[in-house]
Amino acid sequence: MKSFNIKNTLILLLTATIWGIAFVAQSVGMEYVGPFTFTATRSIIGGLVLIPFIVLTSKNQNSSKNNATPNNKLLILGGVCCGVFLCIASNFQQIGIKYTTVGRAGFITACYIIIVPIISFIFLKKKCDFKLWIAVILSLIGLYLLCITDGLTVGKGDILVFICAIFFSLHILVIDYFSPKVDCVKMSCIQFFVCGILSAIPAFVTESIKLSQLLDAWAPILYAGVLSSGIAYTLQIVGQKNMNPTIASLILSLESCISVIAGFLILNQTLSSREVFGCIFMFGAIILAQLPSKSNN
Repeated sequence: MKSFNIKNTLILLLTATIWGIAFVAQSVGMEYVGPFTFTATRSIIGGLVLIPFIVLTSKNQNSSKNNATPNNKLLILGGVCCGVFLCIASNFQQIGIKYTTVGRAGFITACYIIIVPIISFIFLKKKCDFKLWIAVILSLIGLYLLCITDGLTVGKGDILVFICAIFFSLHILVIDYFSPKVDCVKMSCIQFFVCGILSAIPAFVTESIKLSQLLDAWAPILYAGVLSSGIAYTLQIVGQKNMNPTIASLILSLESCISVIAGFLILNQTLSSREVFGCIFMFGAIILAQLPSKSNN
């Protein structure tokens, strides 16, 4: 049964923190390289980072007598599916960041907290506790306060990042399906290489890739590749295991609050009182979503 889990919650909170700061790295990186180049490079680095860990854990598994036979076909299928959705979502987000602020991008991306339960309820027939729907409404209010700040207008970057949120929702649900059945770290490694290869194709076709530009962007690329991709996405897969995907998405949405804070501290982007209230609504929604149900007491 997928319920409240302290260990998994802490793992997902760490993931959200790394991702929130990564919005700053993505924004800075765009000053040197194109969006497809940035996504391709960070994804491939993320995959490479996981290889040594996989080798070490595989040796330990081989020495165990009670080791179950792995389902390699399902592992590859899961990695490819996750990689495709990750590629689409990441590139829409990376392009959108060019036309919007770090804080806005972070909170619009967090729209997946609304999309996940809707998809689960309508298409997958998964029931959600009433408190989770209240949390979704609170999150929607928070997103409105944070994102719709210029009247009722929505910018080009905001639309692109919203499309990204749709595909991140699908990515979360695909992980929810495959993670209990396969090795999470291996699936994460596969998804990065798939995402990197798919992103490299439009990068070579539409962007000018120069080694000097990649070297200039070494810091944001390494942060996004090693921490945000290699470590955080793997933590996401591990943390989502045996957790309700709606609760997982709400916890991960904390990256939006952290992105605003990181933008303020690192890029000197100020917070209005309206945005502060938006953060409060979002935080309240996440706390509400993590409260155990009566049936679990």
